[in-house]
Amino acid sequence: MADKNKNKDNLPPNFPNPKKGKPKFSFYWIYAILAVIFIAIQIFNYSSNQKEITWPQLEEMLVKQDVDKIVVINKERAEVYIKKERLQKDTVYKDFVKKNISSSFGENPQFYYQIGSEESLRLLMKETRDSIAARMDRDSTQSKAQVQEFLKQYPYPPSFNTRKDVFGDILTYLIPIILLIGVWFVIMRLMSRGGGGGGGGQIFNIGKSKAQLFDRDTSVSITFNDVAGLEEAKVEVMEIVDFLKNPSKYTTLGGKIPKGALLVGPPGTGKTLLAKAVAGEAKVPFFSISGSDFVEMFVGVGASRVRDLFRQAKEKAPCIIFIDEIDAIGRARGRNAITGANDERENTLNQLLTEMDGFATNAGVIILAATNRADILDRALMRAGRFDRQIHVELPDLEERKAIFKVHLKPLKLDESVNVEFLAKQTPGFSGADIANVCNESALIAARGNKIIIGKQDFMDAIDRIIGGLEKRNKIISRHEKKVIAFHEAGHASVSWLLEHAHPLVKVTIVPRGKALGAAWYLPEERQITTYDQMFDEITAALGGRASEEVNFGKVSTGALNDLEKVTKQAYAMVVYFGLNKKIGNISFYDSSGQSEYSFQKPFSERTAQVIDEEISKLIESAYERAKKVLTENKEKLEQLANVLLDKEVIFREDLEAVFGKRPFDDEADKLIAENGSKPAESAEKEKEKNEPPLNLPEAGSDKPTA
Repeated sequence: MADKNKNKDNLPPNFPNPKKGKPKFSFYWIYAILAVIFIAIQIFNYSSNQKEITWPQLEEMLVKQDVDKIVVINKERAEVYIKKERLQKDTVYKDFVKKNISSSFGENPQFYYQIGSEESLRLLMKETRDSIAARMDRDSTQSKAQVQEFLKQYPYPPSFNTRKDVFGDILTYLIPIILLIGVWFVIMRLMSRGGGGGGGGQIFNIGKSKAQLFDRDTSVSITFNDVAGLEEAKVEVMEIVDFLKNPSKYTTLGGKIPKGALLVGPPGTGKTLLAKAVAGEAKVPFFSISGSDFVEMFVGVGASRVRDLFRQAKEKAPCIIFIDEIDAIGRARGRNAITGANDERENTLNQLLTEMDGFATNAGVIILAATNRADILDRALMRAGRFDRQIHVELPDLEERKAIFKVHLKPLKLDESVNVEFLAKQTPGFSGADIANVCNESALIAARGNKIIIGKQDFMDAIDRIIGGLEKRNKIISRHEKKVIAFHEAGHASVSWLLEHAHPLVKVTIVPRGKALGAAWYLPEERQITTYDQMFDEITAALGGRASEEVNFGKVSTGALNDLEKVTKQAYAMVVYFGLNKKIGNISFYDSSGQSEYSFQKPFSERTAQVIDEEISKLIESAYERAKKVLTENKEKLEQLANVLLDKEVIFREDLEAVFGKRPFDDEADKLIAENGSKPAESAEKEKEKNEPPLNLPEAGSDKPTA
């Protein structure tokens, strides 16, 4: 008895049948082949058996009396017919006939001559005839009867004929019609593939979801072990994965898993990587799509794709849907009044809200989304029942940076001098993507130097390059400009060294790097909150460069543009956002909800705006006068440090200690630099480079101000 599980090809069930992939036979192929053959015959049958000749060749044939007749076609070309007896006897013509078997003797022309005009052909043939007849008259062996016979057989005048290319004319009319029918046929086939309902029924399936499906056949190899740091975020996400694996563990207690989780955090912190790890761990179908994939120029396409996505998800439940950069469609409705009443993005968001928690339930479908703009998302999207949880993926702290470094250092060939803890402490404020870039850049720098292993210096150079850009030692700078730059950078270094709350210095350079003509590296303290004194010291240190120019040269330059921009923003934040000004008081005009993003009105009166401007100016000017006072009191040491900087171009912490002595405000960060040595490592750290933005505003819903 035959096995029912076997098919007629003796293949096991669920085994892909190789015959299914073969194209099916169609009668349209036969029609196409016949049409190609017919066209080829018509094109080549008539012209391929004729050989083009020149007038001297035709004249020789006329002299030898080989030509039977000449027919001029459409006043363009003369077709030459050779006499039958000549075709059979003459060797030249016999070879021609062998090569052109399809030519019948005397039935088709054997040669053709492209004429200039009818009159020129008549004249040439008449002159040739008269010349041959005169020569025969002079020849005593030729009788008058022979001359008359020659003139009778001479093909003059030639025949004239008009021939229509019927097939060509038909093709001229038929080809456009065939192309239109072919395009229409292709469009109909594409439309019929999607079916009549859902998003796939539209032309070219434009309303069909573009989500990429990961299941057992296309599994993701990334797991939670590959995600370093993010321990708190992983705990919450692993709970969702655990529910999908062991649902009875929660349902027996009457609990319900959250319907959605929103991953929120700065760029490069690993939100998408965490979602990939969920796909690798969950072992359930995982739909991945970007928020911009819902946006199209056609009306209704975004909502149609949302419907199609959730239709597919329901069919494969339990499953997970991951929407990356959801702020592309999740922006708060009604925020921008400039757009028309029928906003396609809002229609897409409305459909997403309905599918996530509308009248119809989506049992077993869990939504994950990622964004770094949670403050602009619609409040209806953030409510419980849609995104029940917000998982904050913050910049990694010291221990998390160590773990991230260990992951990215695995494939690298390292020197023994590379210390993971030192690298982690040298990179405060770096995201996971930044750390990956540091490791990759260090390998490229080592390879550029023809090294076989990556040393500590390569990592320091990589950090310098990422923060400040590539060194430009060939940039042309005059001696006076170089001196101004040296005193400017020495002013930054001196003020930060002499103020208590300024960040510890690591390295100062006057070698152009990126857009900066000079730069100073600091190792900032990783604070959670910042006081007025700390921010005021930072503003004073930032203005130390311009103050040094005025103290030493009596005038200032445009080199402090970035410093002024930085301190202006920081002073504005102190007065307007953080409530650190006595005259304005304990008031904050910061809008964490983002509702006033498109507003043309300020949240304060014109009188208050004037007071704010005055207080910001007072704050910055007092910091500037303080910086000048500090530098004036230490002018000799400032000049000594500037001269060392001019001589070496790059100075380190040890050089400042040699000039100013030990810094009286040593803390853990200073001890770290002293223990590892900044000069051999030739580098240091983040945070206060000249091209860096000065202010990080608090995120939405955060009570933690940061400067």
